[in-house]
Amino acid sequence: MSTAFDVWAPKANNMRLLANGFEQQMVRGEQGWWHAPEPVPGEAEYGYLIDDAAHAVPDPRSRRQPAGVHGLSRTFNPDAFSWTDQDWASPGLTGGAIYELHIGTFTPEGTLDAAAQRLDYLAELGVQYVELMPVNAFNGHHNWGYDGVLWYAVQETYGGPEAYQRFVDQAHAHGLGVIQDVVYNHLGPSGNYLNLFGPYLNEAAATGWGDAVNLDGPQSDHVRQYILDNLEMWFRDYHVDGLRLDAVHALRDERALHILEEMAALTDDLSAELGGSLFLIAESDINNPRVITPRSLNGYGLAAQWSDDFHHAAHTNLTGETDGYYADFDSLAALAKVLQHGFFHDGSYSSFRGRSHGRPLDKSVHNARQLVVATQNHDQIGNRAAGDRLTAGLGYEQLALAAVLNLASSCTPMIFMGEEFGASTPWQFFTSHPEEDLGKATAEGRMLEFARMGWDPALVPDPQDPQTFENSKLDWSEIAVGRHPFLLQLYRQLLHLRRTMPELSEPDFRKIEVDFDEVSRWLSIRRGKVLVALNFADSPRELPLPLEGPVTVVLETAPSLTADGAIELPGYGAAIVSGV
Repeated sequence: MSTAFDVWAPKANNMRLLANGFEQQMVRGEQGWWHAPEPVPGEAEYGYLIDDAAHAVPDPRSRRQPAGVHGLSRTFNPDAFSWTDQDWASPGLTGGAIYELHIGTFTPEGTLDAAAQRLDYLAELGVQYVELMPVNAFNGHHNWGYDGVLWYAVQETYGGPEAYQRFVDQAHAHGLGVIQDVVYNHLGPSGNYLNLFGPYLNEAAATGWGDAVNLDGPQSDHVRQYILDNLEMWFRDYHVDGLRLDAVHALRDERALHILEEMAALTDDLSAELGGSLFLIAESDINNPRVITPRSLNGYGLAAQWSDDFHHAAHTNLTGETDGYYADFDSLAALAKVLQHGFFHDGSYSSFRGRSHGRPLDKSVHNARQLVVATQNHDQIGNRAAGDRLTAGLGYEQLALAAVLNLASSCTPMIFMGEEFGASTPWQFFTSHPEEDLGKATAEGRMLEFARMGWDPALVPDPQDPQTFENSKLDWSEIAVGRHPFLLQLYRQLLHLRRTMPELSEPDFRKIEVDFDEVSRWLSIRRGKVLVALNFADSPRELPLPLEGPVTVVLETAPSLTADGAIELPGYGAAIVSGV
């Protein structure tokens, strides 16, 4: 193996390649690209000496960082891996469930190889996809992953790039697809050397996490290609099935051809070349249907997006919390609107934003599977003051109710790791910045973030405390004790029904009927001959049962009673009923 070590560095007046301890003067080519006259044979540890710098910095396209993000890069040949997934083809978003996990806290070891040992469990659970939180290289030992600075490198503490290939290969062998969470809207605060090379960032258009990426300024063609090449890397070199794009609303792009549209077009091209239905999912809170509208209709053409509205409506009705952005969702009417129309804020007034927000989905164009929904995810747990899960405040009956609401919705449901057995461990915000000042600033910043939600800053754990990270690791021994195994069995039953009962994942919004009683606190969802009945009250409620012929209770979270066109549910009870 040999590497050319070409690098885009239009800001540099002089470039030297340091590879395996030897320096080599580089030659400037067209459009700011620099080339090494002599390829370096074999594996190499290398970096770039920019102008008169005494210390080499990593390659912007580094595939490995064995010594961390401040150290030298190491070459990696992705074609050396022997894949065994030749018979696998990505099924696309067909109604199955997604399981979101963080490599560092999913297992005690916190590695990709250790996570791969749990793939049997995930396959038995019945999910369709495993979604990994960001694995690109970040500074320190542990992090959520959104502070990554080298987008092409797989974090070494997780096992590096070959371990990632092993994980995907084994996931496909278990019949599980893999979605990778990627961050293209900002870079982390430590180890980011990109702007020494070229205008990767736009300092005039800052996001809430730092400078925005230069998508539409001078020389942005190369920055966009940097992103597109990275997207292609995940599909081609790592065989992932889909990418979850972090915070696309922070992608500042005023070009006529938006970067999201370019990404979607490239993904479709790769699907045609590589086989399967490769896809992109956006994290977007702007409720703009254009994100998931086909390109033929002047949309960006992404397959799906996360739905904050579903989470907020579900959370408020399950917990009674109405602070901050939950205020507008304090009714079953809000939940009913989300279930029938996708967005709650579709041009309506948002009290949290102090303005109108969103626009309606077109039911003849958009379907429910294009919305990824959850009652818990890494953001909505980890960005709470104490990082507390629903388990901390709800009993078994309410957790079971949440499971039915999520997994029996027509949208694409997502489960956050441990949710399926009611994990009691928190999921807290943790960092391991080696720089003392940065660690202190991060901790202080977290305290300030919670003012608008009315949460007590005193409850916020120190992100830099190693115990915060340890507290967030799943305790797998819980599966066998208390009510945990019962909840786990319920999730398995729900996921089985979702695979075998098409009505539960009916994607056409026009075929979804929702009824509710705000005072009595019950809600039902009907699709064809199947009714999902949900009781949000703490005492028994009787719900209409508008199904023909004899009915069968397919699933119940607690004993229910059907008679004379009605069903009686116990407090916080839920049932799935089928007619003829």
